[in-house]
Parts: sequence; C-alpha cells; structure tokens
Amino acid sequence: MTPVHIAALGLAACCVVAFVAWLASVPLRDVSIVDSAWSILVMAPMLVAVALTAQDGPRTSWLPLLAGMWALRLAVYVTWRHRGHPEDPRYQAIRARNEPGFAVKSLYLVFGLQALLAWVVAMPVVAGVQSTTPWNWLDAVGIALFVGGLVIETAADAQLARFKANPANHKRVMAQGLWRFSRHPNYFGEFCVWWGLWLVAVAAGAWWTVASPLLMTVLLLKVSGVTLLEKHMADRGPAYRAYAARTNAFFPWRPHP
Repeated sequence: MTPVHIAALGLAACCVVAFVAWLASVPLRDVSIVDSAWSILVMAPMLVAVALTAQDGPRTSWLPLLAGMWALRLAVYVTWRHRGHPEDPRYQAIRARNEPGFAVKSLYLVFGLQALLAWVVAMPVVAGVQSTTPWNWLDAVGIALFVGGLVIETAADAQLARFKANPANHKRVMAQGLWRFSRHPNYFGEFCVWWGLWLVAVAAGAWWTVASPLLMTVLLLKVSGVTLLEKHMADRGPAYRAYAARTNAFFPWRPHP
C-alpha cells in the first residue's frame, strides 16, 4: 500500500474517532470531551501506518512507544482535570455563537476540525514509522528533545495541580518551580515534544512534515494556548501583572529584575 493510501486511511481513522467522540458529547451537552480525545486522534493515523506498512523500518517499533507515552499522559491528565466540571468556557462561547443547532454543528465546527488538525500533527510519526532510512544521530537529538519536553510538561502540570489543590493558594499566582521561569512551561514542553518528533522525521527523510510542529507552535502560541490563557488571566490583578512583567510568557528564562 502506498504512503498516499496510508495517509488517506489515517485521515479516515481520525474522522471515525472524532465521530465517536461527537456521539458521546451530544447527550452530555459537553464538547470538551474532544480535548480528552485529542491524543487519540493524533495516534490514529500512526496506528494505521504501523498496521499497513509492509516492511518494518528502524523506527517502526520504538516511535509508537514514544508517541504512546505522550498520548497516554495527555489523555489521562486532561480527563482528570476536567472531571466534575461543566463544559470548558472556550466551547461554551463557541456554543453560544452557533445556537440553535450546535449539537449538530459541533460535528464539523469542533470534532471535524480537530480530526483534520490531528491528522496534520501526526505527520512526523506517520512518516517515521514507514521509513526504512537507517538510524542516525538526528534521531538521538530528536528523542532527547522529545523526552525533555515530555518531562517538562509533566512536571509543570503536576506542580500546577498541587498548587491549585491547596485552598490557601486560591486567587494567588503560581510562580514556583518551572512556573518561575515561564508563564506557560507546560506549553513549552509540548512545543519541544513536537519539534523533537519532527527531527526524528527529518532523520527518516521526511523533512516536509514540518507542517506538524509549525501548526502546533501556532496553536500553542496564538490559538488555544498562550494568547487565550493570557486574556483569561488579565483580570487577575496586580499580582499577575507583576508576575508577567518579570517572567517570560513561553520560553523559560531567569526572571527579569
């Protein structure tokens, strides 16, 4: 089967996962479920590629394990964080703008769009598992960047969860641990994960999959990540403004004086 056919079937798999998630969201009246399904959507094209690639390459066995670590961590964390909460305010705003009939419209406005984005994001791992190009030094660099990013985002999420769990921190600003050096260290970790996987794809001869980390960078910085949260945090008062003045928004660095 050709790479084009595998890519097309990967997109179809994304659409199936998105459709199932949409079906689950309708009776719940909560499209936030798509965030829990995001990592599954990204994994679907890669699993299709692994199943349909005729010849195992040097990355066919270990690249799915790396991607699986990322997917499992993210799905568990997002689901745990959302438990007991109503629909995310981002999706509430989308719902309000698209009523009446949002239950149906969300199939393409939310779930279909996420399926397409996930398919693009998955490109490096899909190309990597199909490649027969021998292992080289760039694989090691990519893996190191991936692991570093995964450790950073895991630690940042854990630090924030502990901070929020303490009632004494209500309405206080998180400026400890990794959050002392970046206002969004979890997003920076995710940034490293996908640029690391792209370096593995480059080592596999698939430099053209750069659309994936570029898309993730735009999403993290301009769409659902930093920009959106900064707007939400703007009303936190002088304490947050002081924190923002001394702390980089994205790339970690020592606090400004």
